[in-house]
Amino acid sequence: MLRITKQSDYGIVLMTHFAAAEAGKVHSTRDLAAGANLPLPTASKILKALARAGLLASHRGVKGGYRLARNPAEISVEEIIRALEGPIAITECLDSGENDCDIEGTCPVRTNWERINDAVRDALTAIPLSEMASFPFGMPPGRGGRDTRAEA
Repeated sequence: MLRITKQSDYGIVLMTHFAAAEAGKVHSTRDLAAGANLPLPTASKILKALARAGLLASHRGVKGGYRLARNPAEISVEEIIRALEGPIAITECLDSGENDCDIEGTCPVRTNWERINDAVRDALTAIPLSEMASFPFGMPPGRGGRDTRAEA
């Protein structure tokens, strides 16, 4: 089964809190953790990684915290996952790092795995953070929320 990690899932949840808030607003780690129902150390680790990747800007001091570094419409789900997990690679041989596949050089399905990997990455790239935050929390399209994409 293909799944994103909890860390990526939580990262996207945290990022949607920024996207749904007033533009440029600085949020404390403590408030973000509480708002997302995450343990403070988990939220802190994720927020630091997102800041290192340039998706968040950090602010020090008493009223410090984080804010989005760019407009939510300019940040893709793929960027968030890549910031927390590294490049999208649905099989080990597609990861840019070392792998232990004995048949990588002669694999008869590698080209098709590359096509599938590209399709997954393209789909995640096509979804901006602003869209992830566009539905009321707890109300995804088809479950009480209104899917405005079908009307466009």
